[in-house]
Amino acid sequence: MTMPFYVSPEQVMADKAEFARKGIARGKSIVALEYDTGVLLIAENATSLSKVGEIYDRIAFAGVGKFSEFDMLRKIGVRFADSRGYAYSREDVRGKALANAYSQAVGEAFTREMKPLEVELIVAEVGDDSLVGHEHNCLYRVKFDGFISDHKGFCVIGGNVDDVQSVLEGDYREGMTQGEVVNLGLKALTRGASDNSTLDATTLEVCILDRTRTGRKFTRLSADIVQTMLGE
Repeated sequence: MTMPFYVSPEQVMADKAEFARKGIARGKSIVALEYDTGVLLIAENATSLSKVGEIYDRIAFAGVGKFSEFDMLRKIGVRFADSRGYAYSREDVRGKALANAYSQAVGEAFTREMKPLEVELIVAEVGDDSLVGHEHNCLYRVKFDGFISDHKGFCVIGGNVDDVQSVLEGDYREGMTQGEVVNLGLKALTRGASDNSTLDATTLEVCILDRTRTGRKFTRLSADIVQTMLGE
């Protein structure tokens, strides 16, 4: 007769957390930075698979870790926002509600499933001066266990977060221009690159939420535009 094998709940959670962290650490970091007229998201990405995407008029998404898992969450976020905008109004679709929904879904998977999701997410919302109560930008980070936090100025997810964040804590300031935050994002990602790879416009994925645009605020920048900005 075999004896039942007992593992404490604390050990199970610790093992899940360690598993998720290892999966996420294999991914490259992503940085979101506020600038004078919007929010910029920059990621090291030499592939055609996007880590950053549009969710709704003023909301963007960034995911790191296992691509199939965070891309599934991106699609769920688009449906969530579309449903909310259709049921209420487009102005009622907010980043905070989306981040809370992600936190609940990721936390539920971490608690109940055998294998947790190997993802970390950023939800970014750009402010709109024409809407009362919507004036400020919002940055939310959702971790693999569903822990959610809001950030002011910048937010980092992925591997080597501490190295990337140390650069931003030293050099970031309010009111930077779009060109300045691109250069700062590149500097921070380069510090966090574990393989000492040389990053340039062709190995970066850069998207912005620009509050000066009419209608949808999300734009994906081409390598040529990024190269020009890096030369400023």
